[in-house]
This record gives sequence, structure tokens and C-alpha cells, in this order.
Amino acid sequence: MAARLLAYQVADLCLGKPPLRSLSSSATVADALAAVKSSDENFVAVWSCDHSAKRNLECVCVGKVCMVDVICFLCRDENLSSPGLALRSPVSALLSNANGLVRHVAPSSSLIEAIDLLLEGAQNLVVPIKSSTTINSKRKHLQKSISPTIHNGQEFCWLTQEDVIRFLLSSIGLFSPIPARSIDSLNIISNEFLAVEYHCPALSAIGAISCSLADQTAVAVVDDEGTLIGEISPLTLACCDETVGAAILTLSAGDLMAYIDCGGPPEDIVGLVEARLKERNLEGMLREFMIVDSYGSNSSDEEAAGGGAAVSRGQYRKFTSFSRRAEAIVCRRWSSLVAVMIQAIAHRVNYVWVVEEDGGVAGIVTFAGMLEVFRENLESLM
Repeated sequence: MAARLLAYQVADLCLGKPPLRSLSSSATVADALAAVKSSDENFVAVWSCDHSAKRNLECVCVGKVCMVDVICFLCRDENLSSPGLALRSPVSALLSNANGLVRHVAPSSSLIEAIDLLLEGAQNLVVPIKSSTTINSKRKHLQKSISPTIHNGQEFCWLTQEDVIRFLLSSIGLFSPIPARSIDSLNIISNEFLAVEYHCPALSAIGAISCSLADQTAVAVVDDEGTLIGEISPLTLACCDETVGAAILTLSAGDLMAYIDCGGPPEDIVGLVEARLKERNLEGMLREFMIVDSYGSNSSDEEAAGGGAAVSRGQYRKFTSFSRRAEAIVCRRWSSLVAVMIQAIAHRVNYVWVVEEDGGVAGIVTFAGMLEVFRENLESLM
């Protein structure tokens, strides 16, 4: 069984994965916004396909964007007065400066090679997959800026930390007794995490939100005694539309949690956002958001058919299959590794908060920490 696990290749983890939705690196932020809103996935891949040079260069996936990237970009000081102008910026303004977040790998790469790349900092491994798309449909897709990825004559999918952890869970017995040990005994509880106080302005946490997106974690919302109240998660924000930027500008961190909760923002909080925008003479910004949202809704057939988010009082969200509550997922120091794995996978997150008996935050456990444990034990199976 151990030899069989070590023999698995990246292609084995790609079975059933859908082809990536792609966006050209020459697109604008507005194009990225429309792409994200019309996609079933939280992230859209950005591709560079410059064939204007003398050499015919291959297409390369250069990054990924999601709604949180757009929200954080629009909340920058220089973009607050004119979000419409900001949306005309190149999509490169949304891409992370960190190198190696997206890596191309061959289908024949081993499971261990994939884990090593993820531990080196890669978040998405781009893998070519077999395509059943007909030539005519390929031509039709290539005429669109938002389409399943067909580059270099192939379609692609990508693998994430979650995909690998889910795969390892299917063979968890091979790692016995490690999975039954506590996360504390395995030394994978990190005390380096992002947090904001409940009553602090949500805008003060915009940098932390951006960092948590890069770290694939979330921002803990705590009271003045350090007790965990909830979280501001990029995954939850990604299920909103761009008008949530107005809430970030005007609400406290605690009120923002209620605003982005999957039940939808309460009427009183929506009214509070509108009142504070008026006090700060930022009503024009919200009107621009509404115009942009209407543009995004008409920019694709799916949105025009009613799949987009309506921007009206009390209805600021775009609900998707990934929508989740702002409630934090927690465990204890003595929780077993396999229990925490199942918790994270069940809630579609890359991390679980560790809390003390008094509710204080002891730290955070991430998929990256779990992968380090499995990687060390894979060595003993070789």
C-alpha cells in the first residue's frame, strides 16, 4: 500500500477536475471583476500569451485573482474617490508580487514533488489535462476573454493544498499512528496569526485581509481580552460583490462580520453603511459601485440570465456554493490531526483556529503545517 501511494502522480489527483477559467494578462480590473462574478470558482487564472515576439512563446499562467483582490484594490486611498477609474487599471495591479504562487507542473510529476512545491510556497499547481472539447467549440471559446483555459492546444486544471490533503486523507491509515496524535504534540500550532479588535474600524484591517488572502488564512476578530469572537475570512468576502467595499469603509470589524454573514446583511447595518457614506460625502462612490455592478451583470450571458448579484438595500451579496458564515472554525490543543483535517475539509478552509478553554486564541493550524508532517513521514515510506 505504501508503494502504491508513492507511485501516484499529479495526474491521478486531477481526475474529475474542471478546466480553469482564464483571463488574459492584458485585461483590466473591470474584466477581472466580470470574470470572477461569472465564474463558479472563487479564483480566475490570469494567463500571459504574448506571441508578438519573434519567438513563439508558450502561454503561461502568471497568477490568479478573486473578488477579495478587487475589494482590497478599490479600498485603497487613491481609488476611493473614483472606483470607476480604478477599474480601468490593468489586471496586473491585482496580482501578488510574491513569486511562485502559481507553478506549472507535468502530469507525470510525483505526489512528493507536488507536496514539495506546495511547501515551497506554491498555492496552485497548474496541470495540463485531457480535453474533450471539439474544434468548433474551441474556436468559440477562444473568441471570449473569459473562457475555459485552452492554451498551447490544451486545457488545464489546478491543484491546491486542499486537493492534496483530501487525497492523503483517503490513505490516512498508512500514516498510523501519526493522524491520531494531537496537533500540540506534533508542534504544528502556529502562534503567528492576524487579528483585529471587534470595535476597530474594518478599514484598519484591510492590510491584514490582504495578507490573510496571501497566507490562505483569515483575520481573527477578538475582544479586548483576546477572546475569539469570529473571523473576517477572504473565503467569505469572496462570496460578496464589490459593494462590500462600502461596508469595509464605514463599519467596525464586528459589524462587518454581520454584514458578510451568509444570511445576508441586516437592514439596520445596511442603513448604517448608507448613513455613514452620506456623512463622509462618499455617496457617489456607492453609486459608481452600482453602475459597475450593473455593467458586470451584463457582461456575460450567465449574469444577464439572473445569476448576478442585485445591488439594492439589504441585498449586497452574490451567493455561491462556497458561501459560509463568518463564524470561526475552532479546535483545541488536544484535537487529533485527523480530526482537524476533517474539520478544515468539511468547511472548505485551509486552516482551523486553536482556542484555549477561556476562548482565547492559542494559535492556528494550517494545511501547510499538516503537509510538513505528512512529508516527513513519506520519507520513511520511501
